[in-house]
Amino acid sequence: MTETVKKLLAQRALEVRQFSYSPYSGFAVGAALLCGDGTIFTGCNVESAAYSPTSCAERTALCQAVSAGHRHFLAIAIAGGPAGKPPVSYCYPCGVCRQMLREFDSGKLEILLVKTPEDTTLTTLAELLPHSFSAADL
Repeated sequence: MTETVKKLLAQRALEVRQFSYSPYSGFAVGAALLCGDGTIFTGCNVESAAYSPTSCAERTALCQAVSAGHRHFLAIAIAGGPAGKPPVSYCYPCGVCRQMLREFDSGKLEILLVKTPEDTTLTTLAELLPHSFSAADL
């Protein structure tokens, strides 16, 4: 992933984070998902008082992309931290989001963890979810 793409994805994740609906946890997350054709879908976390129906930012972006017909993804940027404040640490995707991203991963999905557009770290889904379960296991 080029530095230009990294900065663009990081900025989009930080921007959408401001729309987070997180009155219970106070933890706002934004995600920007890069499709194979260059389209970017964003998402923020949306909480529910019942907790289980809460939608993470990563899954929100993924569901929007899939709903628009996309199935090939290159990267996702994730920024999270206390609502109303800049991120102070990298925000890793939860286990459910890792599994959902795995559904569409060809083994090369890059995960960009964001504090600022200049302060990021790059990993892969394979590193975050080793020995994963996929359609090949069915």
